[in-house]
Amino acid sequence: MAPPVTTGEHRTDGGGSSAPVVPDVPGPRSWQRAFGDLRQGWRQRSLWGYLGWQDIKQRYRRSVLGPLWISISMGVIATAMGILYGALFGEPIATFLPYVATGLLIWNFVNGCILEGSEVFIANEGLIRFLPAPISLHIYRLVWRQMLFFAHNLVIWLLLVIIFPQPLSASVLLAVPAFVLLVLNGLWAAMLCGIIATRFRDIPPIIASLTQLLFFMTPIVWSYERLRTNPLAAYVELNPVMHFVEILRQPLLGQDIIWRHWVIVGVITVVGCAVSLLALRNYRARVAYWV
Repeated sequence: MAPPVTTGEHRTDGGGSSAPVVPDVPGPRSWQRAFGDLRQGWRQRSLWGYLGWQDIKQRYRRSVLGPLWISISMGVIATAMGILYGALFGEPIATFLPYVATGLLIWNFVNGCILEGSEVFIANEGLIRFLPAPISLHIYRLVWRQMLFFAHNLVIWLLLVIIFPQPLSASVLLAVPAFVLLVLNGLWAAMLCGIIATRFRDIPPIIASLTQLLFFMTPIVWSYERLRTNPLAAYVELNPVMHFVEILRQPLLGQDIIWRHWVIVGVITVVGCAVSLLALRNYRARVAYWV
């Protein structure tokens, strides 16, 4: 018997019978579809870019100052906390106020990606059910919105650097790759938290409680330098958020760069992206049913 011969869309064997060729379609749990979701979401950047900006405008609709309130509220909180905790810990206001403000600037970005990420799919239930779009589009939109908040709040850092001159050097350029790492980790954290929280609705309040605890465990309103000689310093190093704050705050304030923080952030980035991609591969198709 002659071997089967494939011609066009039919396969013919020696007996003359033919059968249609079934194309190889990747299943719902495949790396091809997972990376395809990320690519399709990125191609629609004009859409999520517009939606992210509209989110901010909608929040401050009919306000006289509009999005300027983002910088005003950040400046008031940073000033109040800087003066209060500076007086409590005996820190000089000229160095401690920029220290606190920069820490809050970075913390707000990290906190926003985690907290809003835990509800990103729940909040977009209508779009996910009735709009055929990749779920990564909602992640890109969330992180882009947090980047816009960060850009608004960066004005406070600039004003404080002018009022209280800091010893800036060429190391300030390291703030760019540090922020890129921050964004990458914001993407995978929002994706992972969003998928888990959509399946288990008890997760968002748990995450909210944990982020409040992390705020006080992260050197934002207290100086890590004063804790170096304390035995508790080793436990502070276990806080991953601290390393993300330090890799960006050190170049922004002209401090000495401690490369240990960069290594730890690099490891967290690789592991976090791998776990998030695995979750996207296995549960991407189920998000629409879970919401």
